[in-house]
Amino acid sequence: MLLPYPAIAPHDQGMLDVDHGNSIYWESCGNPDGKPALVLHGGPGSGCTPWHRRLFDPDAYRVVLFDQRGCGRSTPHTGLADTALDGNTTHDLIADIEALREQLGIDAWLVWGGSFGSALALAYAERHANRVTEMVLWGVATGLHSETEWLFRGGLARFFPVEWQRLLDALPESDRRGDPVAAYRRLLNDPDMRVRRTAADAWCMWESATPEWPPREGLADRYTDPLFALGFARLVTHYAHHELWLEDGGLLRGAAALAAIPGILVQGRFDFQSPLHSAWALQRAWPGCELVVIDQAGHSAGHAAVASALIAATDRFATR
Repeated sequence: MLLPYPAIAPHDQGMLDVDHGNSIYWESCGNPDGKPALVLHGGPGSGCTPWHRRLFDPDAYRVVLFDQRGCGRSTPHTGLADTALDGNTTHDLIADIEALREQLGIDAWLVWGGSFGSALALAYAERHANRVTEMVLWGVATGLHSETEWLFRGGLARFFPVEWQRLLDALPESDRRGDPVAAYRRLLNDPDMRVRRTAADAWCMWESATPEWPPREGLADRYTDPLFALGFARLVTHYAHHELWLEDGGLLRGAAALAAIPGILVQGRFDFQSPLHSAWALQRAWPGCELVVIDQAGHSAGHAAVASALIAATDRFATR
């Protein structure tokens, strides 16, 4: 089993000013003259981490990471009450990727993405196929509206009924029979900070419980930071409410545009948040794409076997 590469620090970093008053944090790691690779984090709103750098051979790759609009070290942060979400859409993120590529003088790059980042990677690659050399995706999401329904509108409750009921019980009684995404989106933008933080904690308890089996008790470590939790919950409900601004089934129908791009999909068989069927459907629609299923793994790139498969994928493409 392959182990993550040693920790490295960026050799270059900065802020990229984009529209709607946003500034995007980016960093470049590894070999400045190596094969370019772009990391697209999940969430939306998770932010990039030092762990992402360790999935690439630092001698072979020039790894570019950036915090998507409103999260991580990008500004303004959506965990702040006065940060508007206007201009924060999937299409804006695609424009940011292209702006970053041009600023760094990169002609084309390998695109790596997980969870929401996999849907963003597909949307970017289908629009800019000539800028993508290879793709490595995990926890695959394809932008189907049924994926949002499954995760946030009761489908996954079949496996996590106690946790789902807790999510509903944290809502005002009048909202418990309606759309929980819409209800939480309203509460997370309430003028009262106490209302916002209570809603963020409840939403993040659901996010904490469902990636793997058995369900986690309590908040995952990253959600104990109130700024992160509120920003994350606001972004997730914002994107889920708008169905990621993607046409239902559009990414699968558009997968023919990826025919010349080699891809590897790494998928946990027991990924509850992004069930295997989406990766399977994408593999059938994308010529030349390989699906690697990791038994006993859930929705976590930190799972040893998943991480090993991701490293094997980037190693395979390193000299291509």
